[in-house]
Amino acid sequence: MVDVETTGLARNDRIVSAAVYQLDAQGHVEDHWYSTVNPRRDPGPTWIHGLTREALADAPEFPDVAEDFAARLAGRVLVAHNAVFDWMMIAREYARTERVAPVRQRLCTIALSKALSLPLPNHKLESLAAHYGVVQRQAHHALDDARVLAESFRPSLHLAAQADIPLPLLACRPLTEWSEPLPTDRDEAAPTTGGSRSPAAYGRWRPTRKRPPCPYPNPGPYEPGGPLVQGMRVAISGDTSVERELLEDRATEAGLHIASSVSGRTSLLVTNDPRSVTSKAVKARAHGTPVLDEAAFTQLLQDVAPAPAG
Repeated sequence: MVDVETTGLARNDRIVSAAVYQLDAQGHVEDHWYSTVNPRRDPGPTWIHGLTREALADAPEFPDVAEDFAARLAGRVLVAHNAVFDWMMIAREYARTERVAPVRQRLCTIALSKALSLPLPNHKLESLAAHYGVVQRQAHHALDDARVLAESFRPSLHLAAQADIPLPLLACRPLTEWSEPLPTDRDEAAPTTGGSRSPAAYGRWRPTRKRPPCPYPNPGPYEPGGPLVQGMRVAISGDTSVERELLEDRATEAGLHIASSVSGRTSLLVTNDPRSVTSKAVKARAHGTPVLDEAAFTQLLQDVAPAPAG
């Protein structure tokens, strides 16, 4: 079980704390590990994770904990709540150290909860914990969140085994989003005139390019519970854990059409906040457009159905 707290959600954000609970095949705890991490930048939402710049001043930097962290990840499945986010943050930190995170598979407990049809009001960790009677002592503290996840995962694991439901394992693909070397700590620590950072202070995103037309006809709206189908028109709204362009690239490569707006022909809206008042979300509600969150969409991208023949 893995949890990381971060300075934010973007590709340039950093890990400020990390925790791992190692479980055996039956879900019993074997060991646990925790460390704060000095991100060498503003720690971000301290009101969420509680880690101030002062608290992190003497913490080790990620290269200093990378070996210990890797030793606890190697040869195991990375299990996390919204696992794609934790995986991407961890993969980026290892890329900065010119290493590869030793993880080949991940399992998202949100996806598992959906596969088990758990009667949850939403897919927050606190709701999963409450369902199983697990007490949260310090929400958004990486070590306690990892403990809560471990205690909630064990009964889910047993339920899946009893019902013969396969675990929703996904491959941890190599990090390919960075087209140039990632920034050094010196680059990140040095703002330019006016307080903004130079473009050289960040790993550059792949060049923006015009996407080719989708070669498949639009099969219509997404059917909840079914697969994505090549040719579906997909709009994305709001913040995403995975960088937006990377998420759009994955959808395009799978044969989907990325739409810049929502209309009556839109098959699906992907958003982590369906009640938001963005123009896309408002139009989706008006048109009755099906909505999925990012975690569910990412899972469905692994097996997109081919376009209908003819």
